[in-house]
Amino acid sequence: MQHGPAVRRRKLGAELRALRTSAGLTSGEAARLAGWHQSKVSRIETGTSGVRPADVRLLLDVYGVADPQLRELLLVLSGTGDGGDRHHWWHAYRGVLPPTYRDFISLESQASAMRTLETTVIPGLLQTPEYARAVTEAALEGASEERLDTLVEVRLARQDILHAEPPLELSAVLDEAVLRRQVGGPGVMARQLSRLVEAARLPQVRLQVMPFGAGAHIGVTGPFVIFSFSRTSDLDVVVLDHLTSSLHLERKEDLRAYSEAFNTLSIHALSPEESLEFIAGAAAGA
Repeated sequence: MQHGPAVRRRKLGAELRALRTSAGLTSGEAARLAGWHQSKVSRIETGTSGVRPADVRLLLDVYGVADPQLRELLLVLSGTGDGGDRHHWWHAYRGVLPPTYRDFISLESQASAMRTLETTVIPGLLQTPEYARAVTEAALEGASEERLDTLVEVRLARQDILHAEPPLELSAVLDEAVLRRQVGGPGVMARQLSRLVEAARLPQVRLQVMPFGAGAHIGVTGPFVIFSFSRTSDLDVVVLDHLTSSLHLERKEDLRAYSEAFNTLSIHALSPEESLEFIAGAAAGA
């Protein structure tokens, strides 16, 4: 269990090692072709040191990796990317966003799928502007109006990924408490729940509600997010949010445990069709 940057270094190193092996090169041969000492390749592959994007590009050239999506994903893991505004638009907010939040957005922007359990608030990708502001204001008591405006702007910009080509596939299990908590007041909640109904009808969004009647469930320990990547499952990661930081889980046993937990939640929650009716009913009574 580590913070995002360390996890990304290790994942990047593991993927580069696999690509080197597929290219039929030893670490010494790769270092010679790159014009480096062998120890540099070893440090990169073990994740013990940071790596510049230019070094990643050079290694990918040495290994004959031409796939633009794979190259972009690995460059994002190194801390940047070449893939256009979709993948680094948040750089304009570097002075405002905490590093852990930037790290989360970078993973989100590259993921092909996102599975999340939410127990307290509507997922950020589905929030209305006024709901997002109410949540942000509550989380950052005393923040200036300017900072609140900026953070809400970022949250709304993140939502573009649901309409990108291809879009992020979002699967979310929402505890009923998420729908009942009066964030921002009845008017804000009514409009937010109506927005959820609209989102639930999108082909790339799957929403399920865990009703109070289901009793205790495996998700009572807290919310989590699982990011999956189409090019390689080795880059999948679980993100756990805390008040002042985020933790990333990368071990296969952790990924398996959280994937099984999400599957269990999906089985015991209302079906997407039942959930849509439930949310619509909650919106009507908000």
